[in-house]
Amino acid sequence: MRHAVALPLFAVLSVTTALAQPPEPQQRPVDRRAFLGETRTSDDPRRVPAPPGERGPEGVRVLFGGFVFDGSGSDPVPASVVIERNRIAAVLPEGDTGWPEGAQVLDVRGHTVLPGLIDLHTHLTYTEPGVPQALAIDPAHQTLRALERLHVFLGAGITSIRDTGSAGTVPFILKDAVRRNRVPGPRVFAAGSLITGTGGHGAEGLSIHHPLWGGIIEASGPDEWRDAVRQQFKMGADLIKVASHYSREEIAAAVDEAHALGLKVTVDSETFYTGWAVEAGADTIEHPLPRTEEVIRMMARAGTASVPTIITYDYIFNERGSYHSSTSRRFELNGEISRAMLRKLKDAGILIGVGTDLIFDNFRDLPHAYIWELEAYVESGFTRAEALVAATRDSARILGMDDKLGTIEPGKLADILIVEGDPLTDLGALANVSEVFRDGWWVVRNGEVRPTPPETRVRPGPGIRGSEPSR
Repeated sequence: MRHAVALPLFAVLSVTTALAQPPEPQQRPVDRRAFLGETRTSDDPRRVPAPPGERGPEGVRVLFGGFVFDGSGSDPVPASVVIERNRIAAVLPEGDTGWPEGAQVLDVRGHTVLPGLIDLHTHLTYTEPGVPQALAIDPAHQTLRALERLHVFLGAGITSIRDTGSAGTVPFILKDAVRRNRVPGPRVFAAGSLITGTGGHGAEGLSIHHPLWGGIIEASGPDEWRDAVRQQFKMGADLIKVASHYSREEIAAAVDEAHALGLKVTVDSETFYTGWAVEAGADTIEHPLPRTEEVIRMMARAGTASVPTIITYDYIFNERGSYHSSTSRRFELNGEISRAMLRKLKDAGILIGVGTDLIFDNFRDLPHAYIWELEAYVESGFTRAEALVAATRDSARILGMDDKLGTIEPGKLADILIVEGDPLTDLGALANVSEVFRDGWWVVRNGEVRPTPPETRVRPGPGIRGSEPSR
C-alpha cells in the first residue's frame, strides 16, 4: 500500500440507497436518546453523559481512491474517505482532493473500503477442548482466552462484537481496556451473564464443575428475573441476554425492567418460548430455532429482529452429527432447516443481523467462519450486497448504535475495513484484510494487528503535587 500527503477542504459524496430499508426495530417510550438532545455520551447503548475532550488520534487521514461500499446497499463507487480524529469527516467523489493540508494519505486504489464488520453473537470467555475444569472457570484463564479472541476478531476486520454471555467481570473490564487502547480488539458491547430459568438453557447440571460456571445466572419468578437484569446493569451491561426456559411472567418482567433501564433484550429461545418473548417485547431473537409461522408474523409486526447464527449449528452438525443431550434443544434441526428458517425470516421483512456464536475453538477459523456465515445468507436468498448490509448497517441497528456505526458517512465513528478485491463479487475477498481502523485508530496495518498508544493522562511535575511548598 502506497502512502503520500496532500491538501485543503472537503466536499461530500451523497449516495442513494439501492436496497430497500428494512423496518426499524420497535421504538421504546423509555429510549434514553429522546431526552439527551446534543449531550455528549459514551459510545455504547448505555448513553452515559461523557466528559468533554477530544477522542481518537490527532490529525487527519485520507483513504484515497478505493471503491467505497458505504453499508447502505448502494453500489461501490471510487471515492476517498476523510477521517478526522475518531470520526468520518467526509466522503469525497473521485478526483476531489479537497482534504486538509498536512493530512496523511493512504493510497488504497484496488481495494474495497467498507464499514467495519459486526459480530452480534460472541462469547469471549467460553472454554475450549482440553482445558481442565479448574482453568475453564479461572478468571485469569478466562481473560487470556478472551484476549486471544479479541485479537483474532480484530484481525478478521470485525470492529464491533456483541458478547452475549461471558463470565463475571471479564467482558466489562476488557470493553474498557479496548476503549483505552490497553489491549487490541474490536468494540465490546457486553451482556454479562446469560439469564435463564432454573435448569434452563446452559444451566442443565450447572455447578462449580460446569464449564459455563460464572457466565450463567439462574432466576425463578418475576422478582428474581428483574433483580438479575438489574445486577447485569449494575455490572455495566450494554444489553441483556436471556434464554428459555421461563414463564410468560418471568420474560415479561425481564424485558420490562431492561427497557426501563434503557437496555435492549436478546433471547435464545425456541418453539412456544419465542412467541412468549415476542409478546413480552423482546428486541431480538437469536438462532434459527423452530417457531411457528404466526410467531414469524408477530416478529414482523412488532419489529423484533433476528440474529440467525447459521454457522455455529453447521459446526455442531458436522462435528457431532446433531445437537444432542440438551433439554433446551428438543426439536429437529439440521443445516437445511436452519437455512429454511432464515429464508422465512427474510421473506417476512424482519431485520436480520450477523452473528457467528463461535464456541469452543472455532473462532480460530476467522475470518473464514464469518464469510461462511454470509455465504449461508446468500444460499438463503440474500444478494452479496444484502449480506454485507446485514453485517454492517443492520447489525448496528440491532445494537442500537446505527447513529454512530454501520455505514460510512460523515459524522459516524471511524470504524473502517479495507480489503483487497471486491467482496460484492466474491465474499471470500473479506479474508484479504489489509487495513482496519477502529475509533479512528489504525489498528491493523498490512494485515497485521498493531498496538496503538494507550490512553494517557497529564501528570503533575515535581514540586506541584500539593499546596504546601517543600521545606
